Amino acid sequence: MKTIPAADVTRIHNALPFWLSLALVPVAIIGTLWGGWWVALMPFTAWGMFSLLDVITGRNTENADLETPESGLQWYRAITLIWFPVQFSLLLWLLYYVPRAEHLGTFESIMVFFGMGVISGTIGINYGHELMHQKSAVERWLADLLLASVLYSHFRSEHLRVHHLYIGTPRDPVTARYNEGFHRFFPRVLRQSLASSWKAEKAMLARRNLPATHASNPFWRYGALQTAMLLLAFAVGGWVGLALFVFQAFVAIWQLELVNYIEHYGLTRRHLGDGKYEHVLPRHSWNADHRATNWLLINLQRHSDHHYKPDRRFPLLQTYAIDDAPQLPYGYPIMTTAALFPPLFKRVMNPRVRDWRRKYYPDITDWNVYNKALNPAPR
Repeated sequence: MKTIPAADVTRIHNALPFWLSLALVPVAIIGTLWGGWWVALMPFTAWGMFSLLDVITGRNTENADLETPESGLQWYRAITLIWFPVQFSLLLWLLYYVPRAEHLGTFESIMVFFGMGVISGTIGINYGHELMHQKSAVERWLADLLLASVLYSHFRSEHLRVHHLYIGTPRDPVTARYNEGFHRFFPRVLRQSLASSWKAEKAMLARRNLPATHASNPFWRYGALQTAMLLLAFAVGGWVGLALFVFQAFVAIWQLELVNYIEHYGLTRRHLGDGKYEHVLPRHSWNADHRATNWLLINLQRHSDHHYKPDRRFPLLQTYAIDDAPQLPYGYPIMTTAALFPPLFKRVMNPRVRDWRRKYYPDITDWNVYNKALNPAPR
């Protein structure tokens, strides 16, 4: 019998916690089969259970060795590679089963697909985010498939061509403005991110002297994949299935934008003049090192490092101390829940934003005047 090298055993052991997302699949199935109050089990597990685990497991301030070779990351990468077929299989089963399930009432059916939206938003889009940053064509296609399954394909263009370039500036729709509540942020981002992603791709083609209608425009692929998803949902679940599919897509997008909202709330980059800004630094994103939620979200909370070094795979993302990056007081589940109640969220975060401003930009004494000079998006 072939013996697994000790180094590989260690890598497998370290990677296993990041596979916890698979536990959400049987939880969703149990809620669907049992009905009743069990349909709330999935969102409770994703939000409540991992918040409790954060308290139990504490924070993780350790950083992986940046010299780790690509071959040493295979067990981490594997969960992102298998996730689309796992999520897609669950979604197809729900589309077939729920409209025909006599024990599920209308409200229960909606709650089942609310839970599905939590999975496809919290895990699916997040894994798609990791995959879209990679050079592999296979990984990028998996990202496109995950995003198409929630009807948000343009997120790839918006994220890579707009957000990473203009984070912390008025040109980035996804950077939440200081004192902007989530319920204003969400419709603004839905509108502006679609427009900005189209403009970014159009500009890319123009630099190659190609029209926006050229076949290489990824919006053709986005449209084809999303249309295929809608047709498949109708073929499997009929009109009810199609409506439930669209609903889960909306929930997934809502989940994504809740996370986007808290990741950069109130943080800005210094304007250097002539439309130029300082380089993106760890201080331009909120950091969180809560262990269990980082397992679930494959280190997404180490967001300061992701924007500082976007090409790093998630196992290598570094965390920062408070001297180098602003820190969220709680993990994403608690912070996104707080974001639904703007007065509560602002009470928690506004003092931290003001402290951040005094620490990094003490020379700017009137931020209202400074922001108005930059002509930010309407609040």
